[in-house]
Amino acid sequence: MTNPLDKIKPCVRELHAYTLSPDRATLKINQNENPWDVPERLKQETVRRLSERAWSRYPDFVPASLHEKLAAFVGWKPEGVVAGNGSNELIQALLMVTVEAGKRVLIAEPTFMLYRQVTTVLGGETLSVPLNAELQFDVPALKAAIEKQQPDVTILCSPNNPTGCRLDERDLSELLEIAEGIIVVDEAYYEFAGRTVVPLLERHENLAVFRTFSKAKALAALRVGYLLAAPALAREIGKAVLPYNLNLFSQTAAEVAVEMYEEELLPAVRRVVSERERLLEELRRVQGLAPVPSQANFIVVRSSIHPRRVFDELLARDILIRDVSGYPMLADYFRVSVGTPEENDRLLASLREIFEKGMTVK
Repeated sequence: MTNPLDKIKPCVRELHAYTLSPDRATLKINQNENPWDVPERLKQETVRRLSERAWSRYPDFVPASLHEKLAAFVGWKPEGVVAGNGSNELIQALLMVTVEAGKRVLIAEPTFMLYRQVTTVLGGETLSVPLNAELQFDVPALKAAIEKQQPDVTILCSPNNPTGCRLDERDLSELLEIAEGIIVVDEAYYEFAGRTVVPLLERHENLAVFRTFSKAKALAALRVGYLLAAPALAREIGKAVLPYNLNLFSQTAAEVAVEMYEEELLPAVRRVVSERERLLEELRRVQGLAPVPSQANFIVVRSSIHPRRVFDELLARDILIRDVSGYPMLADYFRVSVGTPEENDRLLASLREIFEKGMTVK
């Protein structure tokens, strides 16, 4: 009898699965979640609408109502919208319809590890352009790589996870002009930057934009994301999305969130941005820390103490952060999500205590 694992692609067996630390803490600031829950009024309206639907029936095969609401919300065409079970499903769908052996995907690293992982699983090749020394997008290097390599797909997370840097719309437009392939902008954190590249969709049919309800819209538990692209491109990507991929609960909550965004959710986004700037300034005052300015809802921080030791020290104080020292260029860094004022104060007090001890041995 042969070993069934011999049937698994060698490139897959060589991969380390994308995973998170199993550790738990009462102050959880490791996953870039919204520190404020969905307002009660939004929850109650979602439950009311759900109670009017038969749960024995499948949800809409295509969530057309949600597509229409999203199109109106972002200023795009309903036929250029694809909703998914989190934006991760849509990232996978786009790569599934474009990547095979011999295809190349360009990314700017350090960035979200899933881009490289899915590309590898599908048999494609990942090309990488490092961020610059300030952990910002190296636009000249990206231009040179696109002109020389002409990748089939380029994926840029903006604001970028885990560094928080953002790609300027003018720079993106220049990249789109020279690219023969598709350029994807992952806007999971765009609300915290107050800027978006969506207006470029009208002029560039090779642009696709991903967004999520998990961060600013505080629906991480329900797993909703959406793709914006030219209708013809969206139609092809949609072929890789499974039938009934979005359950009724998630679809309904997403519709309500779109309707109530300005009144119920945007105030919390503004509070996160305000706290991010305060947290950045306070982190700068801690000797041994060098936080990187961010346009997302998290901050990556360079540390004079090895990040794993900081992680362990904070976990002992019931605080869970993200050790990103395994990422390219980030050997001395950890990442913290922006919490409530009270959570941020607790984090800061703990970091001051840790670094005042003079733990400088890495």
